Amino acid sequence: MWPDWGGYPGCLHANCPSVLQNNDFLRNTVHRHEPPVTAQPIQILVEDDEVVVVDKPSSLPVHPCGRFRHNTVIFILGKEHDLKELHTIHRLDRMTSGVLMFAKTAEVSKRIDEQVRERQLEKEYVCRVVGEFPEHEVVCEEPILVVSYKVGVCRVDPKGKFCKTIFQRLSYNGKTSVVKCLPRTGRMHQIRVHLQYLGHPIVNDPIYNMDAWGPDRGKAGKIDKTDEELLKALVEEHCSKQSLDILGISEEDLNSSAGDKDCGNSSDCTKSALADPIKENSCPAEDTEDPERDTKDPERNDIAACLLNSGSNLEMLEKKPELGSCENQDGQTGEKSSEEKDPLCVECKITRRDPSPQELVMYLHALRYKGAEFEYCSKMPEWAMEDWEE
Repeated sequence: MWPDWGGYPGCLHANCPSVLQNNDFLRNTVHRHEPPVTAQPIQILVEDDEVVVVDKPSSLPVHPCGRFRHNTVIFILGKEHDLKELHTIHRLDRMTSGVLMFAKTAEVSKRIDEQVRERQLEKEYVCRVVGEFPEHEVVCEEPILVVSYKVGVCRVDPKGKFCKTIFQRLSYNGKTSVVKCLPRTGRMHQIRVHLQYLGHPIVNDPIYNMDAWGPDRGKAGKIDKTDEELLKALVEEHCSKQSLDILGISEEDLNSSAGDKDCGNSSDCTKSALADPIKENSCPAEDTEDPERDTKDPERNDIAACLLNSGSNLEMLEKKPELGSCENQDGQTGEKSSEEKDPLCVECKITRRDPSPQELVMYLHALRYKGAEFEYCSKMPEWAMEDWEE
């Protein structure tokens, strides 16, 4: 039995009205606000006694991490297909679609993992990039440095790790090119960073094709910003577009050191995003916004997008509930029913528009994985067809 301390152990309130007694049961109930994902189903390409191979849709993380739990490949395979206790062999970034393998036993996982470590696994990707990519084969071996694990940003830097990617153009439609990518190493965001360095970022890349990188958008490694300035610019750009979910971070993440300041006006947001770079408490994220129409609307209310999870902001939302809603694409304001709202949850007071299906897709697809004893392929995505136009 707990001693009578005037409150239950760990209670933060000095005058707690209840004292836990022997056999008392204490339950804390919370709810989760998961970012939106595509409704496209997960297609199972191969299932046998050893492996499960799926065609992963864009916007779905592989496993629960950060703000995601239910909207993950692992969770959906278990719930909808009764495929449980799967072993992750490799991962795809959340916004990357394509071939994804799982082992059914630890032995199979270990065998394939050895092929991965010894670089016996051949990987082939396709993507659609900005501009006319060179017709000849292009080999990029620029080293890549991780700027922030929490936000999920990398850049080319001499202090980075060795990388090698081979590119070959498949088609060009006068505006954009479809490129085959053969990564020989497996660094974080390797294909996307190398394409940005070459001056041909992925068309709708929400990280490496953004204004925050400067007029050249990182071509040839020209950034002219410190790492902290770059992260601050990226966060502010997504704040202005109400698309922080794209970075895989929330207002609560930003508020860990920002107090009650607005994230668009304080470098504390970026300091928070840079904090604890080794502990990956959220998936390195990448989501999609069409860069050609991501212009700031001076009439749009961006306050709600940058409201941080603090007492002052909660009080502001209670006094001005209109700040907790934003106009959807049809110009109508969305409202949540009172039954769905938790008065203690800032997220419940913010109503964001649902993203369009196009916003949940990035034009990068894992087309083929080949090992010593297997080869798995998916269909070419629609956006990679030669006659495709956006």
